[in-house]
Amino acid sequence: MNPELMVEHLLKDRYGDFVLTDAVRPALDRPIVPRQGYRIENYRDPKANFQVPVLAASISRERLFDAFLDMLDPLGDVVDVVLETSHDSDGQKHQDLFREAIDLPILKSYCCDFEDMLLNDGCTGIAVLSTNGPMEVQFDEHKLLVVYAADLTPFRRVLESHAVYEEAKLKLLTEGEHLHSTDPKFRKEFDQFCMRLGVGEGVERVNW
Repeated sequence: MNPELMVEHLLKDRYGDFVLTDAVRPALDRPIVPRQGYRIENYRDPKANFQVPVLAASISRERLFDAFLDMLDPLGDVVDVVLETSHDSDGQKHQDLFREAIDLPILKSYCCDFEDMLLNDGCTGIAVLSTNGPMEVQFDEHKLLVVYAADLTPFRRVLESHAVYEEAKLKLLTEGEHLHSTDPKFRKEFDQFCMRLGVGEGVERVNW
């Protein structure tokens, strides 16, 4: 592989009107071209005889963080939080750290303090869960927004207020080979974020 070509590819963040964060890049040889939009499917767990609607959104960098914060509003005034990290792994697994019952405005304030890490660290993700019912918003390591909820209407309204619209055939970056990126400073910032939130030990979660 041509090293110069690889460096050029890793530095490329713009695909038409869509701009990636620094966290992830499509693979050089089998790229899925990033596009803005969202799609809706049903998640099914045949073993548990369980299914739930799921929304997955790909959003350009300049809109992504604000859209994430607004997507939290339908969850209610008090939420649970799971921080996801793969900093100390080979990239195949991640650890979940749990914080129960935090006021949403406080969580949003903390997220704003660590906006750079949440946007640009390919080893950090956050999931926010409603304490009023089974609803969850994930801002994952790929910088996709993923929502699990019986009623996706309020989340769709938020996305469309940010000019993010439904595309049934939208291809997500995760559906092709891709590369994660991080920086040593983000590992330190993640620890600071954990301390700020007061997260506890790892917790087993429902695998949607």
